[in-house]
Amino acid sequence: MARYLLDTNVLSQPIAPDPDPEVMRHLVARAEECATAAPVLHELRFGASRLAPSKRRAAIESYIDDVVLRLFEVLPYDRVAAEWHASERARLEGRGRTPPWVDGAIAAIAQVGGLVLVTANVKDFKGFAGLSVESWAR
Repeated sequence: MARYLLDTNVLSQPIAPDPDPEVMRHLVARAEECATAAPVLHELRFGASRLAPSKRRAAIESYIDDVVLRLFEVLPYDRVAAEWHASERARLEGRGRTPPWVDGAIAAIAQVGGLVLVTANVKDFKGFAGLSVESWAR
């Protein structure tokens, strides 16, 4: 059963030129407790698709197919998440803070699933009500 929802910047660590050893340690130790979100998969695929055909692009695509999709459940952005996201987006906009749509979608999937969102960009998610966020970075 998932306990953590992994953001794009966390799932990107294993293929980063200089992966954060603390993030890597947590990923290995907690892999069975982790899931990711459909918008995160979109960001990973989009990033790979923007690269010219190359060994690097092929390695990223293999990582997505052979590691991310095999190890982690990809949770959908469903009706419940959309409802929570819309409400939070309106509340935050009323306070003069409008987070990127994709961050709100990822936050919504974590919040409605009762998951801890793991990200290197904790500040990007601080304003969302009731959302549990942590960083595994050093």
